[in-house]
Amino acid sequence: MATGGRDGSVPVVHSDKTLLRSRNLYKQYVLETTVLPNEPECMRELRILTDNHEKGIMASPPDEAQLLQMLIKLTGAKTTIEVGVFTGYSLLATALALPDDGKVIAIDTNPEYYELGRPFIEKAGVAHKVDFRAGLALQHLDELLADEANHGAFDFAFVDADKPSYVKYHEQLLRLVRVGGVLVYDNTLWDGTVALPPDAPMSDMDRRISAAVRELNARLAADGRVEVCQLTIADGVTICRRVV
Repeated sequence: MATGGRDGSVPVVHSDKTLLRSRNLYKQYVLETTVLPNEPECMRELRILTDNHEKGIMASPPDEAQLLQMLIKLTGAKTTIEVGVFTGYSLLATALALPDDGKVIAIDTNPEYYELGRPFIEKAGVAHKVDFRAGLALQHLDELLADEANHGAFDFAFVDADKPSYVKYHEQLLRLVRVGGVLVYDNTLWDGTVALPPDAPMSDMDRRISAAVRELNARLAADGRVEVCQLTIADGVTICRRVV
């Protein structure tokens, strides 16, 4: 059920994770017109908790979560993988979109963050769909690949984790996600830094991550195993459909 604030208004979003240069267009129109009025109460509560976290900027924004839900429903996905969970806002969105017998394997190195969001997942009645696994994603994905029954067994994957590992995740996930399945990568424009000249001023972290994201984008564009769609939603979202 979608809800607004106590007075019927749409709840405020504290995060500003968007490439749109018009904040009014993003907040006062896009979010308030189509996104937040359709945000379930459990997601709203988790979003507010996450926005107040010191690392709240790590969470997926509500318009991106809505996109994930739409993709899952359009593709009829039942088995999914999420690499990078944080407090679980996008994970909750995924679990809500999956059918009752669906399953999402959620991987993150920090179970303490996941524990912050777990009560909201339980309150929403979708905890039975979530298989949380703490630790390094590369290792967990290798463990899945060790069982040939998992090859091509997943319908959907969402990656929002350490950017330098995205290329490796892509190779692993292409073996786990079926032909016709979908892989979604977050932060693929990295605040627009991917288009800046090499001598542009930026922090060492931004330079390192921007280089990793540019490498991913170049590889995806040239990868004949997938069809690619780059979106400017949030901080850049790339959708891949496996065709081989």
